[in-house]
Amino acid sequence: MTTEQTPGAPAETNRWRRALTEITTGNALLSLLAILLAVLIGGILIAITDPDVQEAAGYFFSRPADTFGAIWQSISGAYVALFQGAIYDARRDDLLLAIRPITQTLVFATPLIAAGLGVAIAFRVGLFNIGGRGQIIIGAAFAGYASFAFDLPVGVHLVVAVLLGIIGGALWGGIAGFLKARTGAHEVIVTIMLNYVAFYLVSYLLRTPVLQNPASNNPKSPPAAETAVLPAIFGSPFNLHWGFVLVVASTVLAWWLLERSSLGFKFRAVGFNPDAARTAGIKVERMYLYVMLIAGGYAGLAASTEVLGTVTSGFTSAVDAGIGFDAITVALLGRSRPWGVFAAGILFGAFKTGGFTMQASQGVPIDIVLVVQSLIVLFIAAPPLVRAIFRIPGAKTGAESKAVAA
Repeated sequence: MTTEQTPGAPAETNRWRRALTEITTGNALLSLLAILLAVLIGGILIAITDPDVQEAAGYFFSRPADTFGAIWQSISGAYVALFQGAIYDARRDDLLLAIRPITQTLVFATPLIAAGLGVAIAFRVGLFNIGGRGQIIIGAAFAGYASFAFDLPVGVHLVVAVLLGIIGGALWGGIAGFLKARTGAHEVIVTIMLNYVAFYLVSYLLRTPVLQNPASNNPKSPPAAETAVLPAIFGSPFNLHWGFVLVVASTVLAWWLLERSSLGFKFRAVGFNPDAARTAGIKVERMYLYVMLIAGGYAGLAASTEVLGTVTSGFTSAVDAGIGFDAITVALLGRSRPWGVFAAGILFGAFKTGGFTMQASQGVPIDIVLVVQSLIVLFIAAPPLVRAIFRIPGAKTGAESKAVAA
């Protein structure tokens, strides 16, 4: 009995691969335009939900200038507050307090960048790593356990805790890579399921003597020992710690890995066309395993910066705090390029930090910031829509180019 292959199957597969490649590694201009569109729509939502604008709109036809003035005050006030809360607060007389917002932005950006790099590296090989959450949770369990259970000298303790966090995330990511390589299991399904396994496994361990703080009945780990805490870079009143320096170094490493190393060349070749890479002698399955180990290691680094730098009083099963899924957005916005991911992580850190100030000073719901972030993802995932809005011509396919040449 013979099996007939569907004639359109190869073309269909190539079309989906091209679409995924364009979304994950497309033109940086589209990312900037996606941000612009999201900010503009966010401004419209801010104006619509503002009570002063609603009141002025009630007598728009008699005094239209009042409505436009209220709209301007609403939008400009919100985004100025966002800037003051995320970058620089000019209202402060003390310079240290004025620049504190940018350091808080970098604190929030640190784990986003690390986890985003892991997602981006997997994207470059054509794998959609949705398992950042689980990899962060397992990495946090490894790093957190080392931080309170080991009695090691100053310096050594911190290094061991960070490395164990990276190893924990790498092992969890490696499971998905192994299953992809050996059985062909789809990485999206595997990583999503591993997220649940990691969450419930650590939730259980936090109720046992393995991870639970003996001084508390709550499912929370003991605080990290002083010898395992990432030191602050500037001291009080700043919370920025050396985890950010580690992330900068990891960004440089990711750039070198993807753009300068032979392994990175193989990664990119597999991501571009796995069949051609296999024909050229590249062991595609082995690349899948390697890249998921590396991706999980970056997620583990994000976990280490959290439990050893930001939240040192002990962690719960919610230690991920949405970072794993936000990292996907960061990787998409950064177009799967290390320095693009770095910039996107800082942008999303600014949104998170400035959103609190915007809500407190202007009364703008924090949900507006989440809507803006979601719109950025929407526009990035729909390049033809962005091109249509700004009338940007799309790239021609090979067949179209030949037709034009003829």
